[in-house]
Amino acid sequence: MRNITLGKTGITTPQNAFGALPIQRVDLDTAVRLLRGAKDGGMTFFDTARAYSDSEEKVGAAFSGMRDQVYIASKTQAKTPEKFWEDLHTTLTNLRTDYLDIYQLHCAPQCYAPGDGTGMYEAMVEAKKQGKIRHIGITAHLIGVAEEIVKSGLYETLQFPFSYLASEREIELVKSCEKAGMGFIAMKGLAGGLLTNSRACMAFMSQYNALPIWGIQREEELAQWLSFFNEEVTMTEEIRVFIEEDRKDLLGDFCRGCGYCMPCTAGIQISQCARMSQLIRRAPSENFKGEFWQGEMAKIENCVDCGLCKSKCPYGLDTPNLLRKNLADYKEIIAGNVKV
Repeated sequence: MRNITLGKTGITTPQNAFGALPIQRVDLDTAVRLLRGAKDGGMTFFDTARAYSDSEEKVGAAFSGMRDQVYIASKTQAKTPEKFWEDLHTTLTNLRTDYLDIYQLHCAPQCYAPGDGTGMYEAMVEAKKQGKIRHIGITAHLIGVAEEIVKSGLYETLQFPFSYLASEREIELVKSCEKAGMGFIAMKGLAGGLLTNSRACMAFMSQYNALPIWGIQREEELAQWLSFFNEEVTMTEEIRVFIEEDRKDLLGDFCRGCGYCMPCTAGIQISQCARMSQLIRRAPSENFKGEFWQGEMAKIENCVDCGLCKSKCPYGLDTPNLLRKNLADYKEIIAGNVKV
């Protein structure tokens, strides 16, 4: 397994890290077992966030008494210094630690900078001075904001969506981070669960100085990623052809399932319903055709075009239109007119 160093932070870790968003969906014992299993299997970097309900508490429970054996990164969605300090205190308490290896401004709508009037960057600097955080990071979903962050030279790490569906502009972003001595953390390496070939995903990442944080909530998922510690995966012609075919199938407007558009004023489960076409084809399950999901998909007909989901989508998707396209396709599948 290749080791990478996150820019000027000096943090060196296997290119195979744990994204702790999904463990909010499992009980404490399961989460602790997964986290410790990941560490025992070779993972050393664990990424969580204040926004991931009880994820931080589970990470804290798993690594209590072994803090010096792992790197822990967390995030705050705070928009004011007051909320920043409140979140940081809560995070440190949840994680049972007195410092974070990386603290990140979460889903930043702008490149927070000294003197911009928000006080957010100054709060980060002060937290680092106090020793509560060791490195200053930021996450973004908008490519323009991400590019501005890299150019600013203010941050030590950038977290941004990156998978083999990446555009040339996004690939250039990763390369620009490396040139700037900035660590790049790759979120959504599975494109919100739409990419199912873990070997292809790992091979793609191996080409770049990027640290993927794989979202893990099941033993079989963990076993997949840990298997690559025993067998190094690199890009081959066979994998390259597979990726190109998959890109042709998926490129365009598709929902990554991030959930930032939620909640919906009409009660629609947007993060699932807006990508049902891909989900039902790429991860076939009779459950998707059952009574529950038929009911959830039917709620799309209640969309009032308030535009709230569209305005909050970090990828700039026309979410109402995407929902209607998915509903039309879903009805064809349920009617048996389209085979999956």
